[in-house]
Amino acid sequence: MKMPFDQNSFVKDIVNIFPQSSDLFKQNRLDFCCGGNRPLAEAAGEQNLDVPSIMAALEELYQKHNGAPESMEVWTETDSTELIDHIKNKYHRELEEELRLLSPYVTKVAKVHGDRHEELLKVYELFYTLKKELLEHTAKEEETVFPLLLQLDTANEENRSEMIAEIAELEKEHDQAGSILKQLREITADFNPPIDACGTYRLVYKRLEALESHTFMHVHLENNILFPRYIA
Repeated sequence: MKMPFDQNSFVKDIVNIFPQSSDLFKQNRLDFCCGGNRPLAEAAGEQNLDVPSIMAALEELYQKHNGAPESMEVWTETDSTELIDHIKNKYHRELEEELRLLSPYVTKVAKVHGDRHEELLKVYELFYTLKKELLEHTAKEEETVFPLLLQLDTANEENRSEMIAEIAELEKEHDQAGSILKQLREITADFNPPIDACGTYRLVYKRLEALESHTFMHVHLENNILFPRYIA
């Protein structure tokens, strides 16, 4: 997928189009917030950075996050071992990475702007609750539930009952995560920042919305494709 920006695009515009670029810019000390109103090539040159290398890194990051859209039909026809590997590699690992990378931004905007925008304090609270619950949830899936599911063919009735109970608990946890995401959407007015929001403030809202979409697809694969195979 071709990137919708190039080295002559303003840094702030690249972040608006592709929020994950902020991680690369931060790593290379490229100011995308207050100093983002200039071309990427100019900003990179000022830091004595190699522009082609920056663009190559951007290309790699963009393809990782904006490749071909997920095909649900493929996974309905795939065996459970492959589907579970996909969930772990695509959704669990990317979720862990995004939660880690997004955390400092959420903390920063709450600390800097929370006195004038009290909703950011609630965003901070909800985000870190969601982070804790999702990380515990995915760890439990990988350590306990997924291995149990893959043993289904040789499971006795006692083990089958245990798996059904585990699935029911996971679905409750999915509902809890969905409730937190709903609260985040409500308190941020559908992730629309106020007029006076700085670049980092806007970035947090964009990435929270992307996290919501990623989580919904993750839950869909489990609730609607994987789990029904074992509780039908």
